[in-house]
Amino acid sequence: MHSAVLFRGQSLSDAEQISLTIQVSTFEDKMPQTPPFTGVFPNSAYNKNLYQTKEEHYGGLYYHDNTLVSGSLEALIQHLVPTVDHYPDRTYIFTFLLSSRLFIHPCELMSKICHLCVDHQRLSDPQADKMRLRKMAPKVLQLLTEWTETFPYDFRDERTMRSLKELTQRLASGDEHYRKAVQQMTQALIRKLTALSQYEEALAKISATATERLAVLKVKPQSVQRDILSICSDPFTLAQQLTHIELERLSYIGPEEFVQAFGQKSQLDNDKNCFSDHKKASNLEAYVAWFNRLSYLVATEICMAVKKKHRARVIEFFIDVARECFNIGNFNSLMAIISGMNMSPVSRLKKTWGKVKTAKFDILEHQMDPSSNFYNYRTALRGATQRSITAHSSREKIVIPFFSLMIKDIYFLNEGCSNRHPNGHVNFEKFWEMAKQVSELMTWKKVECPFERDRKILQYLLTAPVFSEDALCLASYESEGPENNMEKDRWKSLRSSLLNRV
Repeated sequence: MHSAVLFRGQSLSDAEQISLTIQVSTFEDKMPQTPPFTGVFPNSAYNKNLYQTKEEHYGGLYYHDNTLVSGSLEALIQHLVPTVDHYPDRTYIFTFLLSSRLFIHPCELMSKICHLCVDHQRLSDPQADKMRLRKMAPKVLQLLTEWTETFPYDFRDERTMRSLKELTQRLASGDEHYRKAVQQMTQALIRKLTALSQYEEALAKISATATERLAVLKVKPQSVQRDILSICSDPFTLAQQLTHIELERLSYIGPEEFVQAFGQKSQLDNDKNCFSDHKKASNLEAYVAWFNRLSYLVATEICMAVKKKHRARVIEFFIDVARECFNIGNFNSLMAIISGMNMSPVSRLKKTWGKVKTAKFDILEHQMDPSSNFYNYRTALRGATQRSITAHSSREKIVIPFFSLMIKDIYFLNEGCSNRHPNGHVNFEKFWEMAKQVSELMTWKKVECPFERDRKILQYLLTAPVFSEDALCLASYESEGPENNMEKDRWKSLRSSLLNRV
């Protein structure tokens, strides 16, 4: 199912393009204190003229103005591994783990890290200096903790998990303090992976229920079907429940999915597909599918209403819901609702729209206007982000971005800059910028939804029957007859097709 966001008389081609693209800690007191992600990434954008200036070179790593800009893969991996005198900055750990999968599978990276820790740092030597081990073990465990907390889905691969167990067993042997830390880290990882499996099972059940309800709709008269106003007549309550769904689905997206969705192949790595053996971006795709579902649900609710007065009331209700979503900071639901109301089967209902007070809708459309690369929306997003940073309550911390646009930004960053330089070194400056964008989402997706859940409303939003594009068109023509020859031909074709199915 594919939805395009249409502003009256204007096509949002970026959103269409992106939908197509989608289809295609125990030792903290002993560790160096690292700043939070947001705001600490290098600010410089990708600059093709960078290499005309003098650079500093340290063991295969190249710096410009004290910022790491490139390096060989081996040197970058070595920089990730702690030593007695070195622990990588937290932003480097996140950026490298995010981008490294373009060049090396996580299980291979974990194996290399094990080798560097055990052999190079002589952790396998039974006669190794106990003081050295005491200095090394907390640092290695901290690195592994950051990896398992931020990229837990890497450990769904048995090979990655096996290497993790081998390394942690070495670190924990003979020291009860380290053994407890390893146990805590492992238990937290297993909880996250278990929650992911349960989430995937829940999505499958929701999808099956929605399919069953759609089948029932096809054989029952529309008049006996419930509509959104019979389930919830308060726009603020519905906006709250939409926010519940958004935050839950957002929370299960792994940061690595943004890289894996667009960069399964590295041109200078023999076109080796690092992720042919497991799901690449299933949670990201499920979130995009939710956006499409909500758009079609809005259009369905409007088109299935038999009386013009009721259709107008449903439209005004969704306008109010969209406004409440904007106030909450839920821009994804806001855009999905606008998308649904601007689908052709809805926008053509001129008699219905004639009864709608559209002033509030015009304001919302202005806020989400795609012109100037969504300048108005990006300004509103910055405002919501600032509010979130200074928030005193969970309610004020909510920031749910227009997701397809965020994906588009990352996609074009990925397409616009090469992963490697001509000398084979990894273009790390590109990945600083990518990590900066993804890290914002990492902050937003951790927000706990402060609103009370309403199971009845949530169930309706997730499983209510949604019309196909053809069914929407047919319902629209039956509500307000075709106005020109093209619409008449379309109506006849749809009715004929429906009769043939029967």
